[in-house]
Amino acid sequence: MFYEPRQGHGLPHDPFKAIVAPRPIGWISTRGADGRFNLAPYSFFNAISSRPPLVWFSSEGEKDSASIARETGEFTVNLVGHDLAEQMNESAIDAPPGVNEFELAGLTPAACRHVSCPRVAEAPAALECKVTEVQEPRDLAGNRTGVFVVLGEVVGVHIDDAMLVDGLFDIRKARNLARLGYMDYTSVMETFAMRRPRWKDRQG
Repeated sequence: MFYEPRQGHGLPHDPFKAIVAPRPIGWISTRGADGRFNLAPYSFFNAISSRPPLVWFSSEGEKDSASIARETGEFTVNLVGHDLAEQMNESAIDAPPGVNEFELAGLTPAACRHVSCPRVAEAPAALECKVTEVQEPRDLAGNRTGVFVVLGEVVGVHIDDAMLVDGLFDIRKARNLARLGYMDYTSVMETFAMRRPRWKDRQG
């Protein structure tokens, strides 16, 4: 089949998020100017580069995480391991402003080194981030979309020592959780390795 998004797909549910999958989950923790903690998962999240280490998350509507990150200039990305799936889902609740999702999900806030917002102590890894910019993308007609993309540079990395095997972060131990389409998720249980080919190795 073929469809144009503006014309509709004619399917029971929009397949877009199922096609663009799996997507890593950015479990974003922030601390408002009033000192209150906020925690929420974002499935539009990823890394941009490694030098410097830059990440982004996208909020459809300026929700608490985006507005607090814009206001304070910092946020923390917590890795969602498979064992934290239920807590992550609990923190996605549409709670009113001021509700502490750490408490709601039974999670422990832990202090960071370079940002004032907490990290999830139970997470296999966490990235302390300083906001570099906030963008509001436009559509083809030039209209503002109401989507806010928060970009940040990683200034500190926390890793649970139990996740390190021979000096490598073991994704299979953490079982990184990822978002699929509809109500579906997946976690990493199997990996395989491939080396990128080099042109010079094929010459002569």
